[in-house]
Amino acid sequence: MNAAQMLHHCHLILQIPLRKIELPKLHFLLKAVGIATKKEIQIFNNGIPHNMPTFKKVIVNFECDFHEAEKNLQITLKEYLETYKNNDLPGNHALFGVMTPEDWGFLEYKHLNHHLKQFNV
Repeated sequence: MNAAQMLHHCHLILQIPLRKIELPKLHFLLKAVGIATKKEIQIFNNGIPHNMPTFKKVIVNFECDFHEAEKNLQITLKEYLETYKNNDLPGNHALFGVMTPEDWGFLEYKHLNHHLKQFNV
């Protein structure tokens, strides 16, 4: 993944709480691991674990234009912020289970920060 692909990936990840991308249901054992991972990140303020599996719907393995991906991410971040302010985020995530608005904000921040640092963007 290059920086442009990463920006597009982050744009796609934000589409999940905006209900524009629906993730598949997971086996209860995978979901249990996801819930435990969410708690670990929150308790220890860890980053996103390296090489954490990614849902196929948000994998970007095609060429992207950096400036277009950056613009789309900024638009999506603004839309996410409005959805957050309107308290209209989903109450559940396919991997992380029950989600509060604070959970969404924290995990979205951790994910975006993880990739921006990864590519020094």
